[in-house]
Amino acid sequence: MANRKKGASSFHQTRAPLFFLAPNLLIFFIFIIIPAVSGLRMSFYEWSILGGHSFTGISNYQALIGDAMFWKTLGNTLRFVLFVVPLLTASALCIALLVSAEDSSNGLFRGFYYLPTMLSFVIVGITWRWILGDEIGVLNYIIKQTGGESVQWLTLPAMATTSLIFISVWAQTGFYMVMFVGGLQAIPESLFDAASIDGASKWQTFTKIKLPMIRPTMLVVVVLATINSFKAFELIFVLTKGGPGTATKFLVQSIYQVAFEEDRMGYASSMAVILMLVIGVLTMLQFKLNKEYSNE
Repeated sequence: MANRKKGASSFHQTRAPLFFLAPNLLIFFIFIIIPAVSGLRMSFYEWSILGGHSFTGISNYQALIGDAMFWKTLGNTLRFVLFVVPLLTASALCIALLVSAEDSSNGLFRGFYYLPTMLSFVIVGITWRWILGDEIGVLNYIIKQTGGESVQWLTLPAMATTSLIFISVWAQTGFYMVMFVGGLQAIPESLFDAASIDGASKWQTFTKIKLPMIRPTMLVVVVLATINSFKAFELIFVLTKGGPGTATKFLVQSIYQVAFEEDRMGYASSMAVILMLVIGVLTMLQFKLNKEYSNE
């Protein structure tokens, strides 16, 4: 009887979780691991969809060093990430602090702020093109009607980059707000009661209780926002197609064009590998900084 109970316990503790995880692991292996390994292999080849392939060693990576367009798009991408991630994290946290309390009105506001997240980036891009267009844009029409001059929101390099950052933050804030709301609602009420008895101000409650308690959530938000910002493509392509010139051309768009418009799959794979390494290094750095902060 004891052996039977031990066997059942062992199944529930080890094999049962693996059984339920198996479908996800299989999908992850087929659609993530295999393409990643194939992409790494292709980066060492001169690979054409129509013309076959031949092994070239590290020549693709050597060519990247002197590729001005690669460095230009990588710089654009890093600049975009540098602005979007802090703004996205701050805006999502601020809104979450305002709507985290459990009541019906806050539920309505949470749904309102989450609404843009439910829209496709293509729909968001088309909508904002209609709003920010130079000649037929709604915003410029209003400006002209009030006596002002139209603004080149998407056709001046600085304005186009600023517009992309604003729209990206607007479109994704709701998603990360929900994560912060979950983190804030998980804080035990007893901590707030103790702070109230001690006479803590709202700022002290935020810095001494809320912020430390949601640090794991914030780490997840920053990591996900960083990864998604590096992979930004659909929204930018619909809004500016990388223009004006190459002012808003990011690395993912460059990879797409090299792979499918120039038919240089091997070279595009080497660019994708570099992008993966940059994301991986930044993600590990974020985890390391969070761990050091937790140990203080």
